Amino acid sequence: MDLSQYAPSFGRYEFVLRRLHSLTGLVPVGGYLAFHLLTNASILDGPQAFAYRVEQIHRLGPTTLLLLEWPFIFLPILFHGILGMLIVMRGERNLANYPYSGNIRYTLQRVTGVIAFVFILYHVFHMHGWLRFDWWKEHVAAPLAGAQFHPEEPLSAARAIQGSWVVQAVYGIGVLACVYHFANGIWTMGITWGVWTGPNAQRWANIPALVVGLFLAVVGLGALWGMATVDTSQPSSGQARPAWSASHRASQALAAPDGHAPASPARSPTAVTAPGSSWPVTPAAGNR
Repeated sequence: MDLSQYAPSFGRYEFVLRRLHSLTGLVPVGGYLAFHLLTNASILDGPQAFAYRVEQIHRLGPTTLLLLEWPFIFLPILFHGILGMLIVMRGERNLANYPYSGNIRYTLQRVTGVIAFVFILYHVFHMHGWLRFDWWKEHVAAPLAGAQFHPEEPLSAARAIQGSWVVQAVYGIGVLACVYHFANGIWTMGITWGVWTGPNAQRWANIPALVVGLFLAVVGLGALWGMATVDTSQPSSGQARPAWSASHRASQALAAPDGHAPASPARSPTAVTAPGSSWPVTPAAGNR
């Protein structure tokens, strides 16, 4: 079916829209993809490490998160995705007639773009329900198996993924589609912006694109495997923070008046968790 007849023309804005589409694919959409996969991969270090990362993000507060998410994440994703769908509709499909490597990459870039955009819409609904209003999440998202992630219980994300092998398969396909689309998009972006124009330069540009793609694919599938296999029966909230690094303890020691690093509550053998708080306290002090 030829969809090009239904796609609108960009007219005199063609050049600007194409450049904005290319730019948003790298920043912020691509950058956030890498950050999101790396954050979720912390589940491989255990539930406490993942819970700590989630707590760090949500400690910003709902208002700050709202002001960061929509201008810098959601709106760029919607712009890049919707404009990309229009570009796909306008493109010619001639892979059967010209099955060479460049045309295969051209086709895969568009196929993975469609898969990635649909997957992102599903993923955001599955975990967050699209909208954060309580009425919406309770009466619309939850009955449709959406809004499964709860910040106060970080392992709820893992439980949502462990709910079905179909969900895990969808996430696997979606993650790989996002990674390929981003990595190959780095290569095509360099052509669009004139970074590498000659045949030799374009061949060398395949190397960083391949490295980024393989790295993020391993990180993304590792995060998915960690979510699918972690023990979700144990609580992940209200636990002690991970042990401080040696470099952090050293800097604390230099800053302390007596030259000794202050004892970390997370490393104290008598530390307990205060009711209603994720910060441990010692029985002797009773507070932080």
